[in-house]
Amino acid sequence: MRKQYSGTAEDFEKKLGRVMERLGVEKYQCDWTQGRGGSSCWVEMHYGGSVYRFENSTAKSAACGRGLTYASDPFAAVVYSLEGLARAVEQGIFTLDMLLAGVPALPAAPPLEPCFQALGFTQRPESAEEIKAQYKRLAKVMHPDSGGSEEAFIALTENYEACLRAMEEAQEK
Repeated sequence: MRKQYSGTAEDFEKKLGRVMERLGVEKYQCDWTQGRGGSSCWVEMHYGGSVYRFENSTAKSAACGRGLTYASDPFAAVVYSLEGLARAVEQGIFTLDMLLAGVPALPAAPPLEPCFQALGFTQRPESAEEIKAQYKRLAKVMHPDSGGSEEAFIALTENYEACLRAMEEAQEK
C-alpha cells in the first residue's frame, strides 16, 4: 500500500494549527501513536465550553474501505476533515455551532487537584515519572541556590509529595 497523503505528521500538526485558527478555536490538542496493530490519532478541541474529540485509525479506515496504512495518514484525514469544516464556516454555509450541534461533547474532566496544578499540570499525569521529571525541572529554577526562594521551594516539594501520594492512592483503588 502507498501513502495516501503527502507530508509528515509534523506537517499536519502545523496545518492543524492553521485550521484551528481559521475555526476560531484557541485551545486544542492532538496525538497519534503507531504500534503493531496500526496507527491511531485524535484531535480534541475546546469550543463553547465543551470539548470535542475527533478520532481516526488504520483500523477505522480499513472498516470503511479506505485502507490507510502509514502512521500520518489517519491524522492527515482528520486534519483535512476539519479543514473542510473551516471552509464551510468561511463560506458562510454553516457556523461552527451548527456543525457541532449533533456532535457529542466529551464529559467534563474531573477537577484537577491543586497539588498537580501547582506543579504546572493541566491534566493528571499518567505516571509518577512524569511528576518526578516536572519536579526536577521546577526545582532547578525554584531552589534557593538557583535564585529561588526557600518558601517557594518548600511549597514545590510539598506539592510534589502530595502528587506522589495521590498517584499511589489512585493505583490502590
